[in-house]
Amino acid sequence: MKKFVTDLPASSVLAVMLMCGSIEGHAAGAPAGLQDCAGIVSDSARLLCYDRLAGKPDTQGTPAAQPSAIRPDAAMVLPASGAENEGGMANRAASESSHLSEHWELGASNKRGIFRFRPHHENYLVATYNSAPNQDPYRPFRAFTPEAKGLAHAELAFQLGFKLKFAENVADKPIDLWFGYTQRSFWQAGNAAASSPFRETDYQPEVMAVVPVDINLLGLRLRMLNLGLLHQSNGQASTLSRSWNRAYLQAAFEHGNFDLSARIWKRFNEAASDDNNPRIVDYMGRGDLVGTYRRNGHEYSLLTRYNFHTDKGAAQVSWAFPLTSKLKGYVQYFTGYGYTLIDYDDFQRVLGIGFQVDY
Repeated sequence: MKKFVTDLPASSVLAVMLMCGSIEGHAAGAPAGLQDCAGIVSDSARLLCYDRLAGKPDTQGTPAAQPSAIRPDAAMVLPASGAENEGGMANRAASESSHLSEHWELGASNKRGIFRFRPHHENYLVATYNSAPNQDPYRPFRAFTPEAKGLAHAELAFQLGFKLKFAENVADKPIDLWFGYTQRSFWQAGNAAASSPFRETDYQPEVMAVVPVDINLLGLRLRMLNLGLLHQSNGQASTLSRSWNRAYLQAAFEHGNFDLSARIWKRFNEAASDDNNPRIVDYMGRGDLVGTYRRNGHEYSLLTRYNFHTDKGAAQVSWAFPLTSKLKGYVQYFTGYGYTLIDYDDFQRVLGIGFQVDY
């Protein structure tokens, strides 16, 4: 525990001087009587006086003597005051005030209890332009006329989600269990010729075990490990159906205003007769990296994933900038495979502009 050194107060110094004078006056022999000892304020010194009076030797076989350490100019080591303790707690709270600590409740001062809805991934609404919409999966089900020309390049896309903690400090260990849900929907709002359909909606529930850590690695501060189970599907049937299940391990780092999340995953294999996207790992890879830099209310983010065996992957850059206290402007650009689950094997470039809900 942190301690600090303080000088004895004046009243204590005076008492010590009087006590020392009384003891020194009888240094050569025992005190004159009980009355001399009874007037000594200090418990320890008074006990020594009574021992002298009784002629009791010390542990070395000599009469007990006044401790030489007691001097008017002596300094005493005392426990930290309440103010100092509060200062230490404030410093610790400041060290726990990072985005990762707040977002995942990693420190003691960040805890908010269980069954409280929290943000998970970004919540946004954007108007997008797709350079090459993926028409092929829909052709057997929709009568694309020459006039309609299939899917429109422009559509509205939104992402909504949340997470909540359902167990805290599991088995008296610093392990929190979370449930998360994310939904992304893509609406052909302006495509009246095709009846303005919701082209695709991807659902993603997951459970996560989060462990806070604090390790410095190559200038980055490792703040948490996350072991998760994730299901993703589009709720469709027949040849439009897409789904897969994964287990993943994620490590999150921070340095000042910069966060870095690194994740690797393992797909749970399915029987060939049930697998509606058998080569999804070839296009989606075996993990991803997400880096985010925050400054003055602005957020700059880069997501990347890549499969080195197939030379396929994707990248997404985004920028969120403040508009109001709870609303940000949002710009997003995606290039590569897997823009949506049904497009996992189709290369696309998509630009989106809209709004993000701040939290």
